[in-house]
Amino acid sequence: MKPRSRLPQLSPRPLLSIVMPACDEEENLERTAEALFRELDDAAIPFEFIIVNDHSRDGTLGIAKGLAAARSEVLVLDSTRPSGFGRTIREGLARFSGEVVMVVMSDGSDDPKDVVRYYRKLQDGWDCVFGSRFRTESHVTNYPPVKHFANRIVNRGLQLLFWTGFNDLTNAFKAFRREVILDCGPYSSCHFNLTVEMSLSALIRRYEIVEIPIAWYGRTWGASKLSLWAMGRRYLSVVLKLFFERLLISDDLIEDGTASRGLAQGDPPSATGSGESR
Repeated sequence: MKPRSRLPQLSPRPLLSIVMPACDEEENLERTAEALFRELDDAAIPFEFIIVNDHSRDGTLGIAKGLAAARSEVLVLDSTRPSGFGRTIREGLARFSGEVVMVVMSDGSDDPKDVVRYYRKLQDGWDCVFGSRFRTESHVTNYPPVKHFANRIVNRGLQLLFWTGFNDLTNAFKAFRREVILDCGPYSSCHFNLTVEMSLSALIRRYEIVEIPIAWYGRTWGASKLSLWAMGRRYLSVVLKLFFERLLISDDLIEDGTASRGLAQGDPPSATGSGESR
């Protein structure tokens, strides 16, 4: 089924922006980046690669600068904000210039082949692509059992609250048209709850979203930065805020996005005024 997007058509070969957060990933970053470069080069996809260093205490920043010296597509940002996954992604999203953008993890958990698949889906006319680790065709290795259990509970709750079939809304690995990011932002989450904020903000604005099965690989070096207990209150705050936005003002959010795109494309403002008396 062809999506019925409200957004303008993409150019034939849209620039892809990859935002990659990196915190103490000296053993993973170069290998992850090089695998992505090979896949994107083979697919002839134009890209920029934004690495945002999140206060690493190891050699991550030096490796990132080495990648930038070797490839003109690489931009390195050394975060000046307090540490936090969400803050790091927000810093990258403030600097990207592509027509489409993806958040890709630096630990090698996301498959470079899926990056190309996401890009092709956006070319097909979708506004957003959500990857699912939990569909029949998905391939997942080394997922910690406790986190897997917690993930399924959280995502099932989100499905019920937001009346959606998407079953992996907490996954950070997603793709968005530029207009979606501009309409849904500015984002406010400081940690991994940003993944839910980005997903649900696009969902309640009724963008055309497709979910596809993906491959996901648990890390073989280093430690995950995600603490289940610490994140609970942050996820809850985002979910409650967006649930009531969906329930009470989703029509206003959709109208605001449409109006902003019209003005950006040069439509003149209405001459009827605001309706207020002077």
